[in-house]
Amino acid sequence: MNEKTPAPKKGGCLGCSFPLLIGLSIVFLGLLVIGFISGPLGQSFLGDIGLPEWLSLPQPHPRLPAETIFHTLGFPITNSIIATWVTVVFLVIFSWAVTRRMKLVPGRLQAIFEALLGWLLSFCESVAGERNGRRFFPIIATIFLFVLFNAWLSLIPGFVSITAHTAEGETELLRGANTDLNTPLALALVSFIFVEYYGLRSLGFRYLKKFANFGLLFSSFGLLFRGRVKSAFGGLFLGFVNIFVGIVETLSEFIRIVSFTFRLFGNMTAGEILLLLVMYLVPFVVALPFYGLELLVGFIQALIFGGLTLVFASMAVTPHEEESEH
Repeated sequence: MNEKTPAPKKGGCLGCSFPLLIGLSIVFLGLLVIGFISGPLGQSFLGDIGLPEWLSLPQPHPRLPAETIFHTLGFPITNSIIATWVTVVFLVIFSWAVTRRMKLVPGRLQAIFEALLGWLLSFCESVAGERNGRRFFPIIATIFLFVLFNAWLSLIPGFVSITAHTAEGETELLRGANTDLNTPLALALVSFIFVEYYGLRSLGFRYLKKFANFGLLFSSFGLLFRGRVKSAFGGLFLGFVNIFVGIVETLSEFIRIVSFTFRLFGNMTAGEILLLLVMYLVPFVVALPFYGLELLVGFIQALIFGGLTLVFASMAVTPHEEESEH
């Protein structure tokens, strides 16, 4: 019998041949050197050596308010709103492309999408239980994907480089939606309404008792009028404590809106400013690790926003008596 001789293994690393790795390393080092000498950091050491202007990036001018691109029906349309539309259109097209031809044996894209949604569903069920987890899943998944792709799409090279001419001058056509305070605030309000809605729907008017629990106070006044002074004073003290706790609960509900808003806005804005500054100081490859960091930060912020909404919704549908037992 003729035995097949095994094909010789190619040398290399991570599936790449050594000549390819050497070529990539040379390109990487070349871009690193060019980025250093063309950026302000390198020019401060070497001076201007006459490199073409297109190798250097313009100095960034971060601005907190979003710039208005045009008006429609008297309503200003900012570059962050347009970026939000891009995110929504992308998610719709991506979902349609994945689900239009569902297969029993999924392809790569369908498998990735199903794995992501399956993980989100398992996460919701592990926090809120099977019944509530399935009820909360649509809004939690929507918040997670919206925040995530808002963060990731703004990292695409050239996303913020597209310019538009407005009445105020030239400005960026697109801006990361999470870096506009209005978008995190809108998401925080959606989260707040979602939690309060399910709390009222699940517990009815009992849900409002944690904000205004006057029952013990009124019953203690009744005991006082009937002459049971000792029992009445103890109840009055606890009644005022319940009222104070209700005020704290009410404040915490509204403070949650502020904390949700500024957590997302602060982290996303700081990350984008850091990335712009690194790209300006040393263009090209030095920014790659920061891109990876921002991808991770975007995922973590989306998970925190959706996860905290899930936790607060689970607490809202749990009767106050059960919370006290735990």
